[in-house]
Amino acid sequence: MAAVVGLGLGVFLQKGRFCFVNAFRDFFAYKDSRVTKGVLAATLLTMVFWGIAYQLGYYQGLWTPAWGLTGLVGGFIFGIGMTYAGGCASGTLYRAGEGYLQFWLTLVFMGVGYAVFTAAFPTLQSTYFGPLQFGEGVSLFTVSPIPAGLLALLVAAGVTVVYATLVGRGATKGDPGERATVASAQPSVLLAPAVGARQFVRGTRQYFAGLVESWRTPLASSKRPWDPRTAALGITAVAVLWFTQVSIVGVTGPEARWTGYLLSQVGVEAGSFEYWGAILFRGNGVGVTTDMVMIGFVIVGAGIAAAWSGDFSIRVPKRRRLPNAVVGGFMMGAGSRLAPGCNIGNIYSGIAELSVHSFIAAAGIVLGVYVMTHWIYREVGCAI
Repeated sequence: MAAVVGLGLGVFLQKGRFCFVNAFRDFFAYKDSRVTKGVLAATLLTMVFWGIAYQLGYYQGLWTPAWGLTGLVGGFIFGIGMTYAGGCASGTLYRAGEGYLQFWLTLVFMGVGYAVFTAAFPTLQSTYFGPLQFGEGVSLFTVSPIPAGLLALLVAAGVTVVYATLVGRGATKGDPGERATVASAQPSVLLAPAVGARQFVRGTRQYFAGLVESWRTPLASSKRPWDPRTAALGITAVAVLWFTQVSIVGVTGPEARWTGYLLSQVGVEAGSFEYWGAILFRGNGVGVTTDMVMIGFVIVGAGIAAAWSGDFSIRVPKRRRLPNAVVGGFMMGAGSRLAPGCNIGNIYSGIAELSVHSFIAAAGIVLGVYVMTHWIYREVGCAI
């Protein structure tokens, strides 16, 4: 199961270039929403299927950390780190599989961040987590009077309406002819959802027409980069399988366990540290867990997909890029523990399971990307 899901995730992430840094940074800097749409589609689809699975009892557990400002602070640090590193938790994995040594170095320094956090955890409990956590973790699936499947559908529909409205408002502003025609009959604020929905339907039809066309030459199509929405469909499928058999999809939690395990192999008593021994490994001893195996196969899957497409090669980073891997990786590792959770744990899985903590952490991550993007492009400015 871990191998199948890991390989699948690796393939879909690599073929769709599915990286949250690209999704948010490119949107803020260039108003390029190509990957953003894929992230949005994957999250909403997963939310709907997980909601139905939860309602029917086909799930193995939810991940709901205590909520509070830790999500905002840790998420902000993680967002800064992943933007500076040039890859999120999932993007780092698939690029490592493509042969980028820079992202292997990023993984190493994420491990340093996990280790430093673990050493500081006893102090952080009383000085950071205690004062900044306000309530026990909760998912709206568990407390809402609305059945989980229906609640997920309503949330997904609401987000789609908001998206259509924003697209529609942009279209009516950019199309003087259409704006003039409609403005004479209705206020544009009422017209925007209809215009956006029409564009949404047209774009969906074009996407599926392209998908059908690509199936006529499956071998050649499999080697080309995929539409992020295709990757989103695949990620949703394996995420639903993982949810029904193991848990929600996470990256940095298993990576933090890998750090403890690898250190234990060189003589460090990792189990004696409270964070590794009692929390991450839950007192069961420091060993290889199912999710650790799954994360390892993500890199393997991305490597296979990259080799199949001709994208794989060993790439040595330029010296000027090393600080991005070192500093960015460390901030990602430490930030993901301070939140807790990374972009996959919070923006993708956490929101898909309607976790209160993850909504706060996701806001911190997006804010971190926004601030860092403006700093990176400070000389030329950002579109947003």
